[in-house]
Amino acid sequence: MAEKTILTLVGSLRAESVNSKFAQIAAETAPEGTAITTFAGLEEIPFYNEDLDVEGKVPAKAAELRAAVAAADGVLFVSPEYNGTMPAVLNNAIDWISRPFGQGAAVGTFAAVIGTSAGQFGGLWSHDDIRKSLKVAGATVLDDAKLAVGGSFQRFAGVEPKDDAEVVEGIRGVVATLAAAQLAEVAAAN
Repeated sequence: MAEKTILTLVGSLRAESVNSKFAQIAAETAPEGTAITTFAGLEEIPFYNEDLDVEGKVPAKAAELRAAVAAADGVLFVSPEYNGTMPAVLNNAIDWISRPFGQGAAVGTFAAVIGTSAGQFGGLWSHDDIRKSLKVAGATVLDDAKLAVGGSFQRFAGVEPKDDAEVVEGIRGVVATLAAAQLAEVAAAN
């Protein structure tokens, strides 16, 4: 059986962000036969503009994102919450992978959302907005595969996320569900 591939999109651009560390944990604890890579350069993609989304003008990084999403078996969004919603960089990524509407790279892609934020609910509003936007874009969102860890400043002040057994197990569970999603769909169709 071919290796499953999961692409991770991280909503925090800070080099030492806890959400980036969550993505690293996902890669390190992925089930056997599953490869996880994090898309680098989301901040290099210009804001979505239909004038740019024509043959010969699509920015190279936007085209790279679309190709990476289309090639992956699943996409894991790892996000904090900014001002009660998702970071602009993830919203922009969803805009690019949703076009052309009904035919974009997001269509039929399995997706899940995890992350942490300073607030007590761990970014739930952000995660809900990401799931909603992905559904509109045509993704198959796994609503039961999620993890929101609140109070990140306090929780990770003295411990790295990789040393928090509850967090590691939660991430491992979401990744395993995402990796198994396509197999479950194939089995159900047969």
